[in-house]
Amino acid sequence: MTATAWNTTRPWRGIMVATALPLRDDLSVDYDAYAEHVRRLIDQGCDGVVPNGSLGEYQTLTDEERARVVHTAVEAAGDGARVMPGVAAYGSAEARRWTEQAGEAGCGSVLLLPPNAYRADEQAVSAHYAEVARAGVPVVAYNNPLDTRVDLTPKLLARLHKDGSIVAVKEFSGDVRRAYEIAELAPELDLLIGADDVLLELAVAGAVGWIAGYPNAFPAACAELYHAAVAGDLGTAVPLYKSLHSLLRWDSKTEFVQCIKLSMDLVGFRGGPTRPPRGPLKGETEAAVRAATEKAVAHGHR
Repeated sequence: MTATAWNTTRPWRGIMVATALPLRDDLSVDYDAYAEHVRRLIDQGCDGVVPNGSLGEYQTLTDEERARVVHTAVEAAGDGARVMPGVAAYGSAEARRWTEQAGEAGCGSVLLLPPNAYRADEQAVSAHYAEVARAGVPVVAYNNPLDTRVDLTPKLLARLHKDGSIVAVKEFSGDVRRAYEIAELAPELDLLIGADDVLLELAVAGAVGWIAGYPNAFPAACAELYHAAVAGDLGTAVPLYKSLHSLLRWDSKTEFVQCIKLSMDLVGFRGGPTRPPRGPLKGETEAAVRAATEKAVAHGHR
């Protein structure tokens, strides 16, 4: 199996877009626009979608909205294996319930943060992932120590994989050196790129997938970049990466949801507003995102 080949055996591989959720001006969910967005992403070369992640503003959704987003994604994707819902929750039991809901909807995998209500120790983290894994849906761990204050170190990831709790990890620490240690300690654990602005570095290090942000606005260009990077075609990947990097680095900023939605609006897709407490971009940040988006458009990216 090549790193670029998507199939139902390991459906978390390839480009899985962490989807932004289009909202109307009254902040209600525009499910029709979301379904259209999912279809567009897959039509333009992305392999699947990750609804109800941070980019999808899952923290602000009601239970009914969160469940409907998953069903909308599955129907629009045409194959539930292409859908990897975020199932983060404060409690392990709730995260497991969301995982069971994903399984009932036909999803191929789920994305799970460690406990983030407090700084959990390794025993608590292991128990959390083991509990959710009992739902029987493949679990992709999400390492984001900057926001969760819980670090899924290579050693801990190897332990979780050995225990059968996880099949892959979305690596968002920004430390690309970890890729090599993960491969040494857990060679069968799939490494997925977790931040857009280290895509090339992690692809070269052996990543077999990308849980991506900016394909929401530039799906075709990002698909071309990913496939060139994992194929080792640096002649294609490096210039493309450089032309997009001023945009991709916004995926790692605090305002990443607003940034990506603004870029979507600018290129003619429906991003829309964000729910509070996130507010609209202003001043220098808005200007910088607009400039980076316009630069990408000027390079012919789409």
